[in-house]
Amino acid sequence: MTYNELWRQLAQIYDEGEAKAIARMTYEERFGFTLSDIYLGKDTQLSADSQTELQEIAQRLLQGTPIQYVLGHADFCGRSFLVNEHVLIPRPETEELCQWIIAADNHGQPRTVRKSLLSSAAKILDIGTGSGCIAITLAAEMPEAEVTAWDISAEALEVARENARRQNVPVSFEQVDALHLPSDIFHQTSAVFDIIVSNPPYICNKEREAMEANVLEHEPHTALFVPDDDPLLFYRAIAQYAQTALKPDGWLYFEINPLYAEALRDMLSKMSFCDIEIKTDQFGKQRMIKAKRCASEK
Repeated sequence: MTYNELWRQLAQIYDEGEAKAIARMTYEERFGFTLSDIYLGKDTQLSADSQTELQEIAQRLLQGTPIQYVLGHADFCGRSFLVNEHVLIPRPETEELCQWIIAADNHGQPRTVRKSLLSSAAKILDIGTGSGCIAITLAAEMPEAEVTAWDISAEALEVARENARRQNVPVSFEQVDALHLPSDIFHQTSAVFDIIVSNPPYICNKEREAMEANVLEHEPHTALFVPDDDPLLFYRAIAQYAQTALKPDGWLYFEINPLYAEALRDMLSKMSFCDIEIKTDQFGKQRMIKAKRCASEK
């Protein structure tokens, strides 16, 4: 199978541009062929074993398996993360959330003073870590920070731990259900964290029909969906925990569903968080929010 044959097969389920990009990524990352190599016809020179492997890859791709799962990794903030079907594929919007945190100083404002979180021993908690991409990125970019990451899935935590090992950054991973926190966690983590961040499940079941089939059929539903009648389920639980676990003037960061941005702002305000800010992503969608635990709320 040649590059042209592969992308034409993939064009059955992807548009032409995406089909070509996936085919090019396959040849480049699995077989080491550059686009120039393909133009020179080297894609016709694969060994029999490589041809067999390519056929197996093509079969998985034609079944709708995302290319990141097929290749076993995804890029995020300039790093390569191991991914499989136990974790969500890291997305550009989540990169922007990390960059927003990294660019903030101790007061949550643009980093205009010398002392920033980059050089301070901040304590950070990532809730629903998945592949670990948020926690590991923050730990790598803020090397003096102490980063903890939770997930309900033991399989996801295995992936996250391996990613931390590969990136050689220290993150403490714990299996915790954010909706059913053990009582001892509340006692042990009172006013501990400078930052709590989460990219929780936020897609309502009613939104499924508008989603791509390869997401619905391959990415973990427990990390995607919330009940139609309670879209703020995870945000409420995490914010309630943050009311005591954050230090006064500590910050809560979320990736959000644009459909519920204002409802979330209102909820956080009623829970006595202050300096609430909603931020749009590169696609112009309201995709992030941050809120401060006011110092008066002790």
